[in-house]
Amino acid sequence: MAPETPLLDQINLPSDLRKLDESQLQQVSEELRAETISAVSATGGHLGAGLGVVELTVALHYVFNTPRDKIIWDVGHQAYPHKILTGRRDRIRTLRQGQGLSGFTKRSESEYDPFGAAHAATSISAALGFAVARDQRGDDSHVIAVIGDGSISAGMAYEAMNNAAETTKRLIVILNDNDMSIAPPVGGMSSYLGRLASSKTYRRIRKTAKSVAEHLPAPIHDVAKKAEEYARTMVTGGTFFEELGFHYLGPFDGHDVDMLRLILSNAKDFTDRPVLIHVVTKKGKGYAPAENAADKYHGVTKFNVVTGEQAKGASAPSYTKVFAQALVRNAEKDDKIVAITAAMPSGTGLDLFGAQFPDRTYDVGIAEQHAVTFAAGLAADGMKPFATIYSTFLQRGYDQVVHDVAIQKLPVRFAMDRAGLVGADGSTHAGSFDVGYMGALPGMVLMAASDGNELSRMVATAAAIDDRPSAFRYPRGDAAGVLGADADTPLEIGKGRILREGTSVALLNFGARMQEAHKAADKLAAMGLSTTLADARFAKPLDEDLIRRLAREHEVLLTIEEGAIGGFGAFVLHFMAKDGLLDRGVKIRTLTLPDIFQDQDKPELQYAEAGLDADAIANAALLALGRGVNEQRA
Repeated sequence: MAPETPLLDQINLPSDLRKLDESQLQQVSEELRAETISAVSATGGHLGAGLGVVELTVALHYVFNTPRDKIIWDVGHQAYPHKILTGRRDRIRTLRQGQGLSGFTKRSESEYDPFGAAHAATSISAALGFAVARDQRGDDSHVIAVIGDGSISAGMAYEAMNNAAETTKRLIVILNDNDMSIAPPVGGMSSYLGRLASSKTYRRIRKTAKSVAEHLPAPIHDVAKKAEEYARTMVTGGTFFEELGFHYLGPFDGHDVDMLRLILSNAKDFTDRPVLIHVVTKKGKGYAPAENAADKYHGVTKFNVVTGEQAKGASAPSYTKVFAQALVRNAEKDDKIVAITAAMPSGTGLDLFGAQFPDRTYDVGIAEQHAVTFAAGLAADGMKPFATIYSTFLQRGYDQVVHDVAIQKLPVRFAMDRAGLVGADGSTHAGSFDVGYMGALPGMVLMAASDGNELSRMVATAAAIDDRPSAFRYPRGDAAGVLGADADTPLEIGKGRILREGTSVALLNFGARMQEAHKAADKLAAMGLSTTLADARFAKPLDEDLIRRLAREHEVLLTIEEGAIGGFGAFVLHFMAKDGLLDRGVKIRTLTLPDIFQDQDKPELQYAEAGLDADAIANAALLALGRGVNEQRA
């Protein structure tokens, strides 16, 4: 007898899933988990979160009429199984690749992705927007937000929930709890209570009891009301959410697809106020290497499915590690240095700092706004805080950078990791804008590292600045160069350096494009164009003497940065215009990231697209001289 066709092969869209019998959902879940593991082993990506929500994903698409009903996934790390069930299985092995599927939800990719996400705690706010739009239209569709226990630690989630109860009566929020110390409920009695708590019968009895209580004398009514509330919530732990105006259901076993189907079906009938369903899941569920890993395989490279062994990267230390080690060395000499991360200790290297100085390391959770003002308070009372936050995430705390740090001239040190393009994570995680938004602030000292030794020196520089805020940026990936004898020597504020002397073309680089600038200078030299290569080091304050010299002594001046329009090049142009240097004939060009949001790809291809690789830099100089190839770039 020929083997039966796998159920997953019969599913192209959720409408196909809904044709199956309820008894087949567990098999679909098992096949979906295996397909997710297989796909991510070939592409790398966020594995553990997706494995944890396989059953929930199946139940959601089975119970709800997607895409008419809207599912909003928070962050999107966990959405790979969702993509497989929504018409994208044939492309799932292009995840995070150039021209392939995004690693997150993306509106332009599918009608089943009603809202794009890659940063945390946006789902409930967005879902509330969809719910109100539905209410305005007067239709009866459902809106569901799925948010993790990490994301729900962010203040934005509570702002949304606080607003939801008074704004709509029909909204479903699912709290995917895969890290809290709440044991998953198991056994027949737990299943029975779960079904009962969300059933029409239970709600009807409660409604009758409440109506009777309304006619009791006030003191007795108040006591009865309190007794009913706490009897209902002390076992389930939902008092807090109830106070926010939600019906609370749970906690439930998030890997019991049959229970989830029943709970979600019952939740569809709640029409008097929003409902929060608390499900307990296991990150990495069903794949032993992921279940046993400390980070539950949150983010992985390509790996061997049988052994779980991940492909090894290059052996050079990353910029992140160089930063962490430099911070440790400085902290060994200065006990006022403390470090702050917003739920990214390993991603920022502060796990290394924390191992050495556990009492001087603060993980504030997904709360960048709080992280910045917390750092400001520490600085105001004499400590030396390093707020270590990805460039793209620091955007969330910008008001606090302006109001709580810069205006008060507090010496908070901002270590901005993942500056520039970030490859597979795409536009949502690119550190494109920090040069402009930090450089706009009066008094800010703003640096960018061109190699590992320069980054180490910038850590020492920031540690020594004690009268104003400072920031330094560095990219994802391996650090160029090696540490020198001056690795822990602070830089002179506002002073760049010249690495090679020339007479025709000047390349003024800010940041980690230095290696490509070196190659471009070699290409130009081979064409007979004597080229100067300078490392700006500082976008603020600018090395004005260096800029004057480059402008006066060269026919062409190129500024190079891995940041958006309005950054380093704009600062240089502003100074040159003010100083009259633009009136003296120098041909200046500013090379920046293009004025688009670049999709995911290999970093080298992203930078080629951006016009920031060696060939493009050399060609830009030739174009200024009337000799280059005028290619149309994005």
